[in-house]
Amino acid sequence: MGQWRAPGGILVEAIILDDRPLLRVSHRVNGTTYLQGYCTTVAELAAHGVDLAELVEDTALDQHRA
Repeated sequence: MGQWRAPGGILVEAIILDDRPLLRVSHRVNGTTYLQGYCTTVAELAAHGVDLAELVEDTALDQHRA
């Protein structure tokens, strides 16, 4: 699954929850991660303060695959 980061500690992750694909939005503040919510579509991300133009794919996952 993929991960994308935005300025201000926003993290968007593509996950499977209860056999449904979702986007999980979380926010990291002072070393603590807070869940903001789940989205079923990319369009819903704006309701959680996510600007799609600012998202950058987190490639750290790719470095750990072998």
